Amino acid sequence: MAEVHSSGSPLSPDGTAPDQAGQAGQEPEWVWLARIRRTQGRKGEVFADILTDFPEKFAHRHRLWLLREGRSAATIAPREAELLNHWLHKGGIVLHFSGIDSISAAETLAGLIVAIPRAERAPLAEGEAYIGDLIGCALLDVSNLAVAGAEPALVGQIEDVDRSAGPVALLVVRAPGSREEILIPFARSYLRKIDLEARRVEMALPEGLTNLNAPEKP
Repeated sequence: MAEVHSSGSPLSPDGTAPDQAGQAGQEPEWVWLARIRRTQGRKGEVFADILTDFPEKFAHRHRLWLLREGRSAATIAPREAELLNHWLHKGGIVLHFSGIDSISAAETLAGLIVAIPRAERAPLAEGEAYIGDLIGCALLDVSNLAVAGAEPALVGQIEDVDRSAGPVALLVVRAPGSREEILIPFARSYLRKIDLEARRVEMALPEGLTNLNAPEKP
């Protein structure tokens, strides 16, 4: 199957929203890796929720940034932080930053987002994509291109990706001029092309799939 990754960026402030972008295009867009919850231990360590599909990459990331989410994010500059140590713990991750060497110092980090510039995301293999990159793309059905003169059919715009429904992620697609959502399996056998510059995803969909996965009308 084709794969989608969270990229470290939550899909909302509660773990379901796009990457934060800098002001006026002057700051980099950020990819969220973790959200600091509380202190952990006595030497300044903090416990954080993991927001990335690549927690093993913390072993190679010694330079990170700490951001605030919410309204204050636009007025408070990101703070660079050096990661001294980390380890996985009870479904999350424990982080220890340079200069944070006491419980009181660690308490000041609670609620902060651990991030990297978008350009430093882990590279993906062919056929894989980040959720944040897919959202907003047009989904086109190219299954009829073998017919002379046929054009790709616009299914709709990708609004979300549901990875909780089973082994294959579902693209949540909004049809043009409709309030209804269509669920399309993001299967490698369907996928033909991801063109992020053109903001389009091309798939060869089985006949009737878009109707099968549309909500039932009362």
